Amino acid sequence: MIGNYLQKEQFTSYEDFLQNFKVEVPDDFNFGYDVIDAYAETMPEKEAIMWVNDRGEKKHITYRAFKNTTDRCAAFLQGIGIEKGDRVMLILKRRIEWWYTMVALHKIGAVAIPATHMLTDKDILYRCHMASISCIIACGDPLVLNHVQKARRFSPTLRHCISIGPAVPNGWFDYWRGIEEAETFVMPKRNKVTDNFLLYFTSGTTGEPKMVMHDFSYPLAHIITAKYWHNIHEGSLHLTLADTGWGKAVWGKFYGQMLAGGTVFVYDYEGHFKPADLLKVLQDNHITSFCAPPTIYRFLIRENISDYDLSALEWCTTAGEALNPSVFDEWKQKTGITIYESYGQTETTLVVGTYPWVNPKPGSMGVRNPQYDIDVVDDEGKHVPAMQHGELVIRVGDKKPLGLFKCYYRNEEMTEKRIQNGLYYTGDIVYYDEEGYLWYVSRADDVIKTSGYRVGPFEVESALMSHPAVVECAITAVPDEIRGQIIKATIVLTEEYKHKADDTLKKELQDHVKRETAPYKYPRIVEFVDELPKTISGKIRRVEIRENDNKQ
Repeated sequence: MIGNYLQKEQFTSYEDFLQNFKVEVPDDFNFGYDVIDAYAETMPEKEAIMWVNDRGEKKHITYRAFKNTTDRCAAFLQGIGIEKGDRVMLILKRRIEWWYTMVALHKIGAVAIPATHMLTDKDILYRCHMASISCIIACGDPLVLNHVQKARRFSPTLRHCISIGPAVPNGWFDYWRGIEEAETFVMPKRNKVTDNFLLYFTSGTTGEPKMVMHDFSYPLAHIITAKYWHNIHEGSLHLTLADTGWGKAVWGKFYGQMLAGGTVFVYDYEGHFKPADLLKVLQDNHITSFCAPPTIYRFLIRENISDYDLSALEWCTTAGEALNPSVFDEWKQKTGITIYESYGQTETTLVVGTYPWVNPKPGSMGVRNPQYDIDVVDDEGKHVPAMQHGELVIRVGDKKPLGLFKCYYRNEEMTEKRIQNGLYYTGDIVYYDEEGYLWYVSRADDVIKTSGYRVGPFEVESALMSHPAVVECAITAVPDEIRGQIIKATIVLTEEYKHKADDTLKKELQDHVKRETAPYKYPRIVEFVDELPKTISGKIRRVEIRENDNKQ
């Protein structure tokens, strides 16, 4: 399928890739018609999705079935009045209905708003007011339905609510009954590729979430994500471990993987993530390509991986937060597979990555994506030399780069703040080495200034992660009258070290950091906790740790 949009598919080197990668974007591109329906016409029995859950159920979805169901879903939604441009929120966990509904909304031209099932009624109310949401489609989880019901009373724009069952509250539509009774789908007028398409509320590591709007070209920007980072090919079975409420779902469970000819594998499970269960899923289903946040790899390497047959696994990737070199090394040692890292945001697609022709450096995000002209600049917007910290920016120019968001919806002031003088400011502090590899330092708000030094949390976290006692950690700043700020480490210990959580272990960890990195970077405060606060996407909420410290 990607051959319809690329001038050249195969590359011999990164230099070739950088110079010759080009996506041709049709003026009226629509993923629903031009990918899903196109596959259904030319390769109807090709498998689009393999879905399994933690109760042993399994579904194989062909493109013929995918098209038919999404047409009926679109007809159902049209029948209750959903039109082009309407904002529709999906709270569907990893249910197969999420994929059907996303494509149906694309076909109608409505704006899909994926959302996590962890939202409270206040979160839902905030989103309804900010985006003027017309409809919410929710899984049958009683807690989710209850939160939506509470928010609905105070959301005048929310005309319809739909549940996929088994519970369907009074005043709600039944999803599958609506599909079964729907009239024939009537294709509306084709959209423009610049029309509003997909809206994400950012995960909110700081402040209230912002509304990030993408247009219909967005799926094509993920060709690189799937083909040249996940290394997807015809016959690939790819699993990205992500909730559908997080942007990573469309990075790894949808657009690019289908365009590249792979089958999307969905593992639908309830409750807490269990490393042993995931390893069995990888083994039993012969997963060939796997992507997960660094946190997942940290837990997996603590299992007895040799007990599982992962011989089908060809390629592993990670994103979401920087990967600690110690995790990279241990995964390679235990599986023989290199982890390829990348970097991107809700506002972008993959910006920096490691591709098949690029030798990964443990801990580095990789090198730039040809779709983006990037730079590293100082506080005045001037280019900084190699090995010097600065903010990562994307040059916008006269035409929006493919994959970059349209705007912060209904927030022109914030859009203008982030895009200034032809530069999109990512808010992330990085540096690049002499070979052009980029290395993550921290969010701009997370840089610690202690005794005149600037310290990025990740470098201290990497030092701590190389100690066998540490499963996870977060580095934050605590105000100090003498040094301005001092470094604090909040640490989750491994099971074998939890009974040793005392001052002796704290001193051991402090000394370990002094040996692994510059001595001034060691944490003067060490706190042991059972878990770290995180966003739904798995990112550590350092802001919450700082807020709790300020309250004490």
